[in-house]
Amino acid sequence: MNLRLADRMENAINPFISDILRATARKDLISFGGGLPNPASFPVREISEAAQKVLSEDGAGALQYSTAEGYPPLRELIAARYQKRFGITVDPADILMTTGSQQGLDLLAKLFLNKGDDLLIERPGYLGAIQAFNIYQPNYHAVPLRKDGADTDVLEEILKSCSPKLFYAVPNFQNPSGLTYSEQNRKRVAELMKKSGTIFVEDDPYGELRFAGSEMPCMKSFLGEDVIMLGTFSKIISPAIRLGWVCAKPEIMKYLVAAKQAADIHSDYFAERVVCQYLQDNDLDAHIEKIRTMYQERKNCMVEMARRYFPQDVSFTDPEGGMFMWVTLPEGMSAVELNKIAAEKNVAFVPGDPFYVGERNVNTFRMSYTNSDANVIEKGIRCLGDAMREMTASR
Repeated sequence: MNLRLADRMENAINPFISDILRATARKDLISFGGGLPNPASFPVREISEAAQKVLSEDGAGALQYSTAEGYPPLRELIAARYQKRFGITVDPADILMTTGSQQGLDLLAKLFLNKGDDLLIERPGYLGAIQAFNIYQPNYHAVPLRKDGADTDVLEEILKSCSPKLFYAVPNFQNPSGLTYSEQNRKRVAELMKKSGTIFVEDDPYGELRFAGSEMPCMKSFLGEDVIMLGTFSKIISPAIRLGWVCAKPEIMKYLVAAKQAADIHSDYFAERVVCQYLQDNDLDAHIEKIRTMYQERKNCMVEMARRYFPQDVSFTDPEGGMFMWVTLPEGMSAVELNKIAAEKNVAFVPGDPFYVGERNVNTFRMSYTNSDANVIEKGIRCLGDAMREMTASR
């Protein structure tokens, strides 16, 4: 059968996300690959109580069709949290509920990107975003990340040579690197954005998971309506609920709503009602603090074990929050090849290749510390260190 697929599907298939999730199902595998929240953080009892309350008080209404924009009281709570966290005023009407923030990426790409349009992304960048954007066949321009954020010298040169429609970035505890933009870096990025006409897409799935350092202002604080914000409940409540949101100015929102209606009519309305009830009845800040404490302990353990077992010429980030550590091998070493050796020792991570556009056999890889206890982390990191030495010896 000749499928006669659309040209845009040529680069759509990326096996890495599927492979990452499949690997988590292996019971004999120590997996630092998937960015899975720790299930001990899920408020199972509280969600159950919220669901029962919604069903008992308005079950028929909660199980009916709804509007594309989402449940108004939940959008109001999201807007209020932006005010609490950053001191910025957000109109609930400018918030669209999505099926995870991943759908937000797809909707934005659908709205803005024609084939060949210029698009700015971080280097390395979030592989899920790259997968979403690839379908629309943009012309990528990669902005390298430094310890303090985006390389603004490179960004300035790119903006002199072209006019990207969007700059997609994860300024807080970036996936995959774990790095965070400093306040000075954010200000400089904002200065360049203002001159360019490029919209800054600020994805913030990990920002509430800070366990060290100081809260950074959001990019909207500097750029106002020239920022589109993405958020999610996946990391602070539950990923399976699949609720995220896009926050954008009205001129953009009307198109987002149209695209959302075409995609799925609306997100899971019952889930929206349950999450809203959970937020109304529980102390979210106290819940998040428990997650922060849990993840800080695991991050500290992974950093300590990496210092103990990795060769001295291997470097890695020491994030102040979020879920990921980024490891850099010596030049000339391939993380893909290392992953093959590590797999024989029943340890897995995500090689850096899918976090770059057009680069292969890179010497970097991502590890997640959130879903493993201290004993598992030590065993896995020790095995990885052994794999690194085996690889070096065979070169």
